[in-house]
Amino acid sequence: MKTIENATLSKKEIGKKVELYGWVAKRRNLGGLLFIDLRDRSGIVQLVVRPEDSCYSVAETLRNEYVIRCVGTVAARENPNEKLKTGEIEILLEEMELLNTSLELPFEISEETTALEDTRLKYRYLDLRRNRLQENLKLRHQVTMATRKFLDQEGFLEIETPILCKSTPEGARDYLVPSRVNEGKFYALPQSPQIFKQLLMVGGMEKYFQIAKCFRDEDLRADRQPEFTQIDIEMSFVEENDVMSLGERLVAKIFKEVKNIDIALPLRRMKYDDAMDTYGSDKPDLRFGMEIQDVTSLFEKTEVSFLKSSIEEGGIINAIVAKNCQDKYSRKEIDKLTEFVKTYRASGLIYLKLEEELTGSIAKVLSDSEKEAIIKNLSLEKGDIAFLVSGPRNIVKTSLGALRLRLGRELNLIDNNRYELLWVVDFPSFEYSEEEGRYVACHHPFTSPKDEDVDKLIHDKAHCYSKAYDIVINGYEAGGGSIRIHDQQVQATMFEALGLTEEEIEEKFGFFVDALKYGTPPHGGMAFGLDRMVMLLSGTENIRDVIAFPKTASASCLMSEAPNLVAPKQLEELHISLRK
Repeated sequence: MKTIENATLSKKEIGKKVELYGWVAKRRNLGGLLFIDLRDRSGIVQLVVRPEDSCYSVAETLRNEYVIRCVGTVAARENPNEKLKTGEIEILLEEMELLNTSLELPFEISEETTALEDTRLKYRYLDLRRNRLQENLKLRHQVTMATRKFLDQEGFLEIETPILCKSTPEGARDYLVPSRVNEGKFYALPQSPQIFKQLLMVGGMEKYFQIAKCFRDEDLRADRQPEFTQIDIEMSFVEENDVMSLGERLVAKIFKEVKNIDIALPLRRMKYDDAMDTYGSDKPDLRFGMEIQDVTSLFEKTEVSFLKSSIEEGGIINAIVAKNCQDKYSRKEIDKLTEFVKTYRASGLIYLKLEEELTGSIAKVLSDSEKEAIIKNLSLEKGDIAFLVSGPRNIVKTSLGALRLRLGRELNLIDNNRYELLWVVDFPSFEYSEEEGRYVACHHPFTSPKDEDVDKLIHDKAHCYSKAYDIVINGYEAGGGSIRIHDQQVQATMFEALGLTEEEIEEKFGFFVDALKYGTPPHGGMAFGLDRMVMLLSGTENIRDVIAFPKTASASCLMSEAPNLVAPKQLEELHISLRK
């Protein structure tokens, strides 16, 4: 059995005989003297084989990624390598056993690999030998262990909830699993353990957590996977402050144990409306400024037709200012930014540069008083460039928020070695879905409205706010939750507000609604995205880098070739026929 890790060896072991196992990372022949870099999970140590050594003939046959066992004596290295943990020592070999060979590799196993991501995903088991990915998975382990220790000390019980569930579509699309023994019926894979963790509170568990696997059949991106893991938490007899206090203490514990970073508590809190007004996002990145400024009032008497129309139609005009960088944005570059904001449904992008005077896309049609007001209110200085968008409030805010993030990256305004955390609170209870033509739940239908907004559930949805909260780290939603509805009447009113009929309520949530009738305690909780948390701590922007066997953007596994076709007999057993 292997008992020694490479990276644990140091000058303290000089003269000691050791038995090592691992993979050949590199072999070099210097005038007959063989140097072998032996790699294991901990790192690399240099082996030395001389022509007179009995294991020399075996060592000569070694190629990259061959697996070997060797025995030798730790010795001081004549030319230390400061880049290696074991750079001050080497192993003078006495024995060597070849345990396995390797085919020629499809790509080089190195930190700065040039292999395409698809190739690395196809041979993920080889990619996992790279130190960067191994360190990410170690970090993931450390986060889960720190979480378990913290919540155990807080009196929580780790309880598993079902993977095969009932489909309750009121969020993302479910993954469905056909039932063989119940013809024509389907299970759904859980989008989260939401209903079950609330039922655990009904069951008197009081404090629950789970490192839970969740599934959502939705379009993917760099920070999203079809199957993901969350740190799921629920508590009874709590209010918003109780859950947020526990959540931020958990995050602080993780940051301290894993990265030795001290997080100042309590975290800053920002209302949802303020976040959208100032940053155009409900997950604002506070590592740089460039806040959104409302300049609608500066154009109240404007003669610029499209701006005048915007205001008359109830729209707004907002701006962001990029300081001292107008020379970095030619007309061609600004055209690219214009196309970018159009993807957020903005009708266009206005730009104004302050040189000797104000120039730009609409400068010639602005009055002198408007120019002066813009320069003064936006605090423009020579070399600055201002970007303006007009139109409906949500489009203006969202498009400028996205543009702010793009400019922050392009202008290197973001310090990637800095962490900025905050709570975004007081989310709307509802958001209007243009696709469905109705208001839908902003979070889920079990989120409690603010006490003062209960009467608005039916007739004033646009101004109804909830006891919901998200924790944001560097512009990413790292976790979120809410106080749940425990009152039967409020839950019934919420269902009514969402337009659900009695039949739909019974079909989708019947067993849960029944449970609320049996002494449900006040309760609330939250969930942290484990994958996203590890992604943020590791410094990568690709969530696939922190998952052992991830899926591609098309939700497929290039290594195992899932999803795939199945035998006709399997479909027949499941009572399924494929439509051609």
